[in-house]
Amino acid sequence: MNGADFLELVRRRYSCRSYRPDPVPEEVLTRCVEALRLAPSACNRQPWRVVLVTAPDLRQQLAAEALLPGISMPWVAQAPAMAALAVRRDWFTHRVAPWFSGVRYDLLDPGIAGEHLVLAAAAEGLGSCWIGWIRPHAVRRILGLPGSFKPLALITLGYPAAEPETRSSRLPVEEVCRRNRWA
Repeated sequence: MNGADFLELVRRRYSCRSYRPDPVPEEVLTRCVEALRLAPSACNRQPWRVVLVTAPDLRQQLAAEALLPGISMPWVAQAPAMAALAVRRDWFTHRVAPWFSGVRYDLLDPGIAGEHLVLAAAAEGLGSCWIGWIRPHAVRRILGLPGSFKPLALITLGYPAAEPETRSSRLPVEEVCRRNRWA
């Protein structure tokens, strides 16, 4: 894949909110998780953990109990697969280092890994949607995660029911990037 192909993949990837009921083949999910596994992390701690949820009862339970109220998200229950992204915080990298640097590596590292997952999903023809509007304790309880894992997001995965009618606009490059200095 060349740079232009990769940029086209990034352009195609969107937050999918309508899924076909077709199951996602295991080998496709495995390739997506492999992309997540290969993501870089501070001090190579690889703090992310993911639970792939394909069992209909668990998906329904997450949709019913693990989302915060106030925002309707019916596509969560429709998605044939979900990835529950969690972090296992390292004492030095995630507690001591941020005290000096001010950088939250415990959020940055899983964010990079999760984005690897959704880009791999897009390359496989899957739609995905990051959901951060969650109840971490409910996710932990439903999926049996140990207390050392903090759930950060759910990511729905599946074959899109239709192409999006409109894509959300993005700021122009000139607004998000400066060369050498901001001023």
